[in-house]
Amino acid sequence: MTKYKLILFIFLFMVFGICHAQNQGENAGDYKKRVLETAEIDILSSYYSQDGNNAAVTGGLGTEELTDFTGTFVVSIPINDDDVLTVDAGISAYTSASSSNINPFDKGFADPFIAASGASQSDTWFNLTGNYSHSSDDRNSIWSGKLSFSTEYDYTSLGFGGSYTRLFNEKNTELGFIANVFLDKWKVIYPYELRPFAPGGRGLNDFLFIENTITGNPDYNPSFTVLTDENRNSYSFGVGLSQILSKNIQGAFLADFVLQQGLLSTPFQRVYFSDVADSFIDNFHLADDIERLPDSRFKVALGGRLNFFINEYLVVRSYYRYYFDDWGINSNTLSIEVPVKIAEKFTLYPSYRFYNQKAADYFAPYNEHLSTSQFYTSDYDLSDYNANQFGFGINYTNIIMKQHKLKVGLKSIDLRYNYYKRNTGLSAGIITAGFKFVVD
Repeated sequence: MTKYKLILFIFLFMVFGICHAQNQGENAGDYKKRVLETAEIDILSSYYSQDGNNAAVTGGLGTEELTDFTGTFVVSIPINDDDVLTVDAGISAYTSASSSNINPFDKGFADPFIAASGASQSDTWFNLTGNYSHSSDDRNSIWSGKLSFSTEYDYTSLGFGGSYTRLFNEKNTELGFIANVFLDKWKVIYPYELRPFAPGGRGLNDFLFIENTITGNPDYNPSFTVLTDENRNSYSFGVGLSQILSKNIQGAFLADFVLQQGLLSTPFQRVYFSDVADSFIDNFHLADDIERLPDSRFKVALGGRLNFFINEYLVVRSYYRYYFDDWGINSNTLSIEVPVKIAEKFTLYPSYRFYNQKAADYFAPYNEHLSTSQFYTSDYDLSDYNANQFGFGINYTNIIMKQHKLKVGLKSIDLRYNYYKRNTGLSAGIITAGFKFVVD
């Protein structure tokens, strides 16, 4: 069954479920409180900007400048008393000085710290997700199913999954399970200077090397073979247990397990070998090879939450997670958020997050790998680093919602800003805004 037939099958199954649920709701004679009283619409947007000097596209040295604008539209529709359909559509447009250097030779002087002007400098990502959830009559059991599809210029992803949640002990205890599968496919794009050395290429007789002068080692002969697998499959399973410990304290334990198989490296990220003579065009170091990583990865994340209700004006939310995988990475995440209610409708959200990570077994900085290695990467996302994130937000909640226009009422507004800083030099800021409406 192709992925498109699978999408059609799941879509028809969801439509059948909606119709069946509607008939059940229409035939029910007993009153019960609806899971979702009215349809809700969320309009979300964010602006992200980052900069740094360790771009993976240029082998761990070069500009990491990137900007991204994302818009998301989420509609939750009560089908009947028990069932809710949620549709999430999003679009993200980014401009990246780093990825523009997949081909740094298209215009002007080639340099890893100067953005090129090729098509890879920008891209647009689209996502569409549908989720259908059903709650039992006593509201102690919740089932859900999800289908998603996303695409950008070099990547497509089909995802599907489901979850089950059970409430016990007069709803003081909650146990949940969630499973997802993502079937992804790359459109493999290689660094520009390596393409002439692929099968059928002209090597040093290519127009790139005729038009430009190679300095350093003029006998440029990269260790490059094309990839044979363009697929990536991810399988995840998660379990969560939350418990109200007292009238003021709630705790939760979370565990996630992920298995990935297939093409797990990024084909256009360069690697340089310290035991190979360097070749340059202008100020740009010609790649010795692309990033090579194992074709499987198993990840485990174990975490916990502890929330303290101090009083009606102040809550403390804390979180810790330990992560490890079979690539050698292990990390710790610690975060705290302190919502402060300053008025009936306004709440402030100061927050702090700390993260540290041990490098993957296959990481080395720019020009420090050996050509005798089987796997190698200079992607600083897989390096050893510490990071701090400081955030602040404000939320407006319209509890009464009397002022409706065209049967649409504003329920809440959420505005946030987060500043992120790594000790490797990468820094980033993100502004997010969310607007929630209810529809009569």
